[in-house]
Amino acid sequence: MKSVIKGVSYILAHTPGMVVHNGTTQTTERVVNPEGEYLKELPSHLRSFEDNLSYWPNQVYIGNKNPKELEGVEFPYYDKRCDVTDRYGKYGQMMPEAEFYLLMQAVDVFDLVELDRDFVAAHKDELAANQVIDEGVMKRVKEGVELTKVQEVVDNGEGEGLYIDDTLVGVVKRAHDIDNNLSAEYMLENLAAKASDVLAMLTAVKNAGISKDDVEYVVDCCEEACGDENQRGGGNFAKAAAEICEFNNATGSDARGFCAGPTHAMIEAAALVASGAYKTVMVSAGGCTAKLGMNGKAHVEKGLPILEDMLGGFAVVLTQDDGVSPYIDLEHLGRHTVGTGSAPQSVMQSLVYDPLDAAGLSVTDVDKYAPEMQNPDITKAGGAGDVPLANYKMIAALGVKKQQLERKDIPNFATDHGFIGWAPTQGHIPSGVPAIGVARDEIMAGNWKRLMLIGKGSLFLGRLTNLFDGVSYMICANDGQAEESGAVSEDEVKQLVAKAMKDFAAQLMAASDAE
Repeated sequence: MKSVIKGVSYILAHTPGMVVHNGTTQTTERVVNPEGEYLKELPSHLRSFEDNLSYWPNQVYIGNKNPKELEGVEFPYYDKRCDVTDRYGKYGQMMPEAEFYLLMQAVDVFDLVELDRDFVAAHKDELAANQVIDEGVMKRVKEGVELTKVQEVVDNGEGEGLYIDDTLVGVVKRAHDIDNNLSAEYMLENLAAKASDVLAMLTAVKNAGISKDDVEYVVDCCEEACGDENQRGGGNFAKAAAEICEFNNATGSDARGFCAGPTHAMIEAAALVASGAYKTVMVSAGGCTAKLGMNGKAHVEKGLPILEDMLGGFAVVLTQDDGVSPYIDLEHLGRHTVGTGSAPQSVMQSLVYDPLDAAGLSVTDVDKYAPEMQNPDITKAGGAGDVPLANYKMIAALGVKKQQLERKDIPNFATDHGFIGWAPTQGHIPSGVPAIGVARDEIMAGNWKRLMLIGKGSLFLGRLTNLFDGVSYMICANDGQAEESGAVSEDEVKQLVAKAMKDFAAQLMAASDAE
């Protein structure tokens, strides 16, 4: 049985207040250099919501623009205004900071998020008007408290403040007096991830044209960890978010693998569907507050705006074969194994060429490759270069060595078989996932036959291993043979059994009449 991609969603939440107060580059700077020039200059480099609406990579992310159109925009992008400035797109939306704070309060089930009463009154109708926020979410929004109560919690060091234009409008309280795993800092981080996850999941249901009750399993693959001192990182973001979305028939669990997490999760979800264990599985992830303003110091030094001011989120709906939607090829997976090593050639051999060789394909038989899709506007200014381009050069160089490409083909390989990155640097978010929506559209339109999605992860960051990580899979055009393959659905089985019983009953009646 094939697992097909029924729908996707991509969302962004504009959170400049969290850039200043919660991004780790900024929180670290307040410890080591609190009077430094960076923190003084930072506020003047923050973008408005309107600035983000006109930012090309953001409009590509939510589906109002195609990656091909981005190729025609002169680099850098931050000083070019996109001709489309809608907050809603084909795949999702950009949410303003005020709405996002209200959503964080709505997804909080332990009364940890307190918002100023006047702030709630001023913005509640805005959240209610959101295209995917339903009554199930709105009924969770509380009226708020007096601002003096919010200020008291912040002043006492018992909570992390929520700010708009440096004005306090709310607080996330600690969930335990001494357990650092339930500190206000971590609770804010986790609630922000949960809220952006919920927004992505509700959007995915709408985009896939399914009902909430159709979702049977959720796999969350963000980079956060929730738990207390006895089970740090025990989870479960998936079920917590599904509860808010009112996916009443769903269960779920979390998958973690640093930046490779979403690719692992997609393979696991596809296998669950293909095995028949679940008919509809959703893979999803919210954003990471720690990475807001991660390259901020470099951006400010170069006179750029803070480009890492958006929390990302995505969700992918996988179902049993419908004969139309692109499917995930589980037969030919790329695997960076324990013995692979970390040399670039070994990595690309295991993730790209091993699955291609097994499938009898050459490197040019794949229409597009989606590795780490970081926006080069962010990474080049931060000193990391153009990450997608570096991946394409490695794939092409190995292709030359394997005599599947000519050396002269290397410069054009990235253009012909790759993308310019457009994803926010949210760790797990850029790791191939942003291309799934585009791939689904292009494959269903008959323009592409297959895309390879490559997820890579830095496991050594956890200080438990020096190993690198990576997995890959291909998304392929559906041959439309779902009904002709010999597979029979559960409903068809019931119909066949009912018909057989009816025929048998008729035979008995006929035999009785004959006697």
